[in-house]
Amino acid sequence: MKKRNFSAEFKRESAQLVVDQNYTVADAASAMDVGLSTMTRWVKQLRDERQGKTPKASPITPERPATALLMSDSLNSSR
Repeated sequence: MKKRNFSAEFKRESAQLVVDQNYTVADAASAMDVGLSTMTRWVKQLRDERQGKTPKASPITPERPATALLMSDSLNSSR
């Protein structure tokens, strides 16, 4: 079976079903056609990121990548 890759936006929107819209993890996983353990991991990561914890995986919240992009733009413009 081929491993599927999901965008950060898809992961965030999927996890938000549980965190913000009160879906069960099982219902959200079924609705988004992902595995239960995958959805559980995304929900934990979203909750951790919202509490300010540094994610072990690539961030799924938009604030962190935007901050990194701004920092790189700032470095490039100062050269």
